[in-house]
Parts: sequence; C-alpha cells; structure tokens
Amino acid sequence: MTEQNGAAGGDLAAGAGGDLAGRDLAGGEKYARVSPDVELCFEERGDQSKPMVLLIMGLGLDLCWWRDAFFARLAGRGFRAVRFDNRDVGRSTHFHGPGVSGLQFLRRTATPTYTLADMADDAACLIEHLSPDGKAHVVGTSMGAFISQELAIRHPERVRSLVSIMGRPGDKRTGRVGKTMLPEFLRATPADPGRAVEHLVKNFRRIGSVGRTAEDDEDVRIAMRRSMARDRSDGTGSGRQLAAILAERDRTPDLRHLALPATIIHGLRDRVILPSGGRATADAIPKSQLVEVPGMGHDLPRWAWPLVLSAIERNAERAG
Repeated sequence: MTEQNGAAGGDLAAGAGGDLAGRDLAGGEKYARVSPDVELCFEERGDQSKPMVLLIMGLGLDLCWWRDAFFARLAGRGFRAVRFDNRDVGRSTHFHGPGVSGLQFLRRTATPTYTLADMADDAACLIEHLSPDGKAHVVGTSMGAFISQELAIRHPERVRSLVSIMGRPGDKRTGRVGKTMLPEFLRATPADPGRAVEHLVKNFRRIGSVGRTAEDDEDVRIAMRRSMARDRSDGTGSGRQLAAILAERDRTPDLRHLALPATIIHGLRDRVILPSGGRATADAIPKSQLVEVPGMGHDLPRWAWPLVLSAIERNAERAG
C-alpha cells in the first residue's frame, strides 16, 4: 500500500495506488479514481446504453449488500445498474483517523475525518466517470440515503431522479435512533469470523422487518462472508463513517430547492431511523412521493423487493 495525505484530513491508505480508472478486478469489479486521493471499487450490470442507476449503501456495508438477485432484477428492468464500495469499506480507499467511542455516540459528538458531503462528491465523480451523459438515477439506503440527498443538492446536474430509503433530512429532530436500538450500535462484533456472521444475522433479526425468512438470513451470511473475504481494511472504517453521520448537517433548506422526481421509502417498523425521518424528507422535497411500508424495518427483506424495484422504475419514468 502507498501512504498519501487525504484532502479530508489525516492520512489515508490508497490501496492500489496509481491511475487505476477502469482497471478490472476479479468477478467483474473495477476501480475508478474519483479524486487524487480516492478511488472507488464498483460493479455494473445491464446494457451500458440503458439509463444508469447508482446504488449507494449504508453504514459499514460494501457493495455485496446490494444483493446479487436484487442487483440482477434491477438491471432486468431496463437499467444499467451500478453498485460500489463507499470510501472506507470493501476495496475502495481506506482512511486513517478517529472513529466514535460509545460515549461520543450517546452524546452524538465526534470529530469526522471526512463528511457526508465528501462521500457525495465521490459518488458524483463516479457518475461522471461512468455515465455517457454524466447523469444517473440515484438510490440510497440508510446512510446511503443521506449521501444521495447530499449528492442531489451538491450536484443536481448529475442526478436524474432520487429514491431515498430509510433516510432523514438531518434536522436532528426527525428520524432519530429509537432508544431500544441504541445497544445495537454498542455491541462488539466477535473476532471469530463464524461467530461474526451469526452475530450479524441476529442483528438483522432484531432491527429488521416482520416476515424475514430463512432466505433473508442466508443472504446476510453470504454477503457477510463475501465482505470479509474482499475487505482490505483494519476494521475501523465504519467508525469514521459513523463520525461523518454524527456530524450530519440539516439538509432541509436545500432539499426544498430540489427540482427532480423523488420517492421516499420508509418502513413503519424501522426503529433505527424512525419513520418521522422519511416523512420529513418527503415534506421537504417538492412534489416527492412518500411510500410507507407496514412491517418493514431497517432492512430490505426479499418480500419488499418488488415494491422497491417498482418505485425505482416509476420514479425514473417521471424523470422522462
């Protein structure tokens, strides 16, 4: 690894180094350099002549968590689907810097190494790199929803339409973590890989939807094993991402100026980001559509996929 100074502050590990835009990796993954200090690992599926949909994942999760079957079904609806590792997870650039202690999390204070805006800039550059016309439909879930909102605000010329799933506008009042869910952020992940996998399966059962199936649990096992196999970090990246979340700004005033088709999806059983976050986001974005899903928690169970995929497709159609 080569060590460089990161523009966001502190040192970062730039993984592969050099000009790697478009370099192929195993399994169809590629690198794109989106700034002098950051490169993102991505994967795409579908006809490259079709409209691009960029999928942005949540806290500490790499591209594997946009599960293969969901990814394939999205491409099957006539899109060029792209999923990627945010900075500090998977095979994208990893940083060095402080994370978040338990006390800082409870007090909602931390010193971020980078911000959600920096992560949105990464995504904007990836769209510019991949899309022939420099635009994409954008779909974000949880932290990815925060990033997707920042992306639409900071780079409206890159975003055709927006689907914000399990999100909030960052006003510090709505979409807060339910008190019963606070322990989930403080539980230590076991060091043993097998126990770590089952730990996450249980975690998703606690935070997830009504009607999760054995197939959903197996999806978690597959994604977690793949993530561990491809991760090249020291395991501290999710702490820095969490610090960026704790430093989240109120996007409400800027969301009010968005002029694009937007659909807001939120589970009524979500206790990690309470449903008030989805409602506040929909209230802020002009002419947005709110889809509240009974029984859906802070996950994307297979039974919700048809609803989510149809919402993405309808929202893209509104963009023309």
